[in-house]
Amino acid sequence: MFPVEILELIFWELDIEDFPSVLVANRIFNGIAARCLYRYIREMGPRRTIGCLKTLGASKDIASLVNRLHINWGPHRVISNFFRLLHRALQQTTSLRHFSIELSQHDNACSRLSWLFDGCNFSLRSLTTSMLCDPALACFLETQPEISELCLRGFQTTSRFAISPFALPALDTFRAVHAGAPILAQIIAGRPVEAVSLSLFSEDGYAPLDALRLSSRPIKRLTIMSLDLSPADQLLAEVSSRLPQLEALHIVILTLTYTNQILLDSSKHLTRFPDLRYLTVMAPGSTTTQDEEKIASSWHQACPTLKTIILPKGKVWFERDGKWTCWE
Repeated sequence: MFPVEILELIFWELDIEDFPSVLVANRIFNGIAARCLYRYIREMGPRRTIGCLKTLGASKDIASLVNRLHINWGPHRVISNFFRLLHRALQQTTSLRHFSIELSQHDNACSRLSWLFDGCNFSLRSLTTSMLCDPALACFLETQPEISELCLRGFQTTSRFAISPFALPALDTFRAVHAGAPILAQIIAGRPVEAVSLSLFSEDGYAPLDALRLSSRPIKRLTIMSLDLSPADQLLAEVSSRLPQLEALHIVILTLTYTNQILLDSSKHLTRFPDLRYLTVMAPGSTTTQDEEKIASSWHQACPTLKTIILPKGKVWFERDGKWTCWE
């Protein structure tokens, strides 16, 4: 028989439908297959998810194998029994390190669901959740000192979202979808955050960008989803004046159409980035390949450190033999 390590590598390549027969083959296969089956629990349909959670809630031994758990109930409205089932399973998954939970807008709006973490003893490395950003969620985050990657997709509430300055000491990556400047400031201030993804809304102005300056380390990677009405060159100006040490900047603009001239005029703001290597600007508008080649060359002239550029047509531009070209 192969060594356990080899068998585990083989079992990792199995489809989930193959596991039932492997689990009942013999005692050794059962132990190895169970580790492979439950270590990383991916998104599943409602019926299979319920069956899985029942198993986790009923067996501490199996639940202790879970390292990653992804729950996506976004398309469904969930009754309270399902939440109690999930809560019981989470209390058993003491080895859980990566957790992602997506809930429907109805469930997020009508329920404060941070109670799902009550009584849980795991120590997460990463968390993605669409739960409301309320005080209960803030209290849970204060119990998770090992989180390095955090994604908050939920809406803000009227309650103050406050986190102890000693919480989340290892956080280096933060993504937010609906969070405004106050929550960004609470999460980022004094922590070694180097990578951020956020949304800009007209009512917030550029206050979210100000919050990024509160990190204890320079922001190196920034992704912006802009629903603001400011021109692209103004957005680049605001970013470059606050975060000149960026190495990667990705901007997706949803609300305005941009002309080639506006993109060309943005070149002057790129001179403020001494280390920028990767730049993406996606926006509505009509550009040709020739237009984008001219824009890429102009941007590189203003910022010689650029290695790749992605423009509205979605092509990746790079320099080859002194000329900017793209992958078709």
